[in-house]
Amino acid sequence: MSESTTTLDVREIPPRERHPKIFQTFDALKEGEFFTLVNDHDPKPLFYQFSHERGGLFGWEYLEEGPEVWRVKISRVAASA
Repeated sequence: MSESTTTLDVREIPPRERHPKIFQTFDALKEGEFFTLVNDHDPKPLFYQFSHERGGLFGWEYLEEGPEVWRVKISRVAASA
């Protein structure tokens, strides 16, 4: 397994484009890789979307929890469901 150190800072991306970009970044990962998401609010709705659309494929670890910046390590834990 390899590890990625990609950081995706979505604070400057228009809100409607954020989730598609995040999922595009995740879908490009190989099993064992991850990226760090940087956001200006708690991305809990994104977690629920991941659970629904990529359940069993991802890991979610808060690295920083606000109040101004949230950082989440999102990893691919399986190649497919």
